[in-house]
Amino acid sequence: MSVILIGMPSCGKSTLGVLLAKKLGLEFIDSDLLIQKKHGKLLHELIEQHGNEAFLALESEVNCSLDATGAVIATGGSAVYSEAAMAHLATLGKIVYIKISYEEMAARLGDYAHRGVIMPAGYSLRDLYDERTALYERYADVTVSGEGGMSAAIERIASVL
Repeated sequence: MSVILIGMPSCGKSTLGVLLAKKLGLEFIDSDLLIQKKHGKLLHELIEQHGNEAFLALESEVNCSLDATGAVIATGGSAVYSEAAMAHLATLGKIVYIKISYEEMAARLGDYAHRGVIMPAGYSLRDLYDERTALYERYADVTVSGEGGMSAAIERIASVL
């Protein structure tokens, strides 16, 4: 069984994922890094070059192609826009939503233009947070707070698994 981490950009999926994989003795996979490796560009470059919809298709393709058992998988924050990808990821294991507050996300994220964050035209960061929160809650098997430090978050995730 794998553990699939979903959540807002900057909630700690990649950092927590590495540490959780070490704690549980599992492989670590970062789908954002797989996208960058496959296409030879940073996420924000792919978004700038191809646009939001094309990037979401690239992301969905990578997530749908994952074939991992016994891994911690950190997804990109926009993975939840693909029903096909989320259905596939659910077959691999438990989906854990790392929840942080809007204020925490805004503080951690800083300049999101270079982070590879999909931001629909006319959206505010708050709009993005509200839209994605509903999707994360929809797909999550488990919701865990990502606030209060990495060690605490890792313990919370490990305890619910």
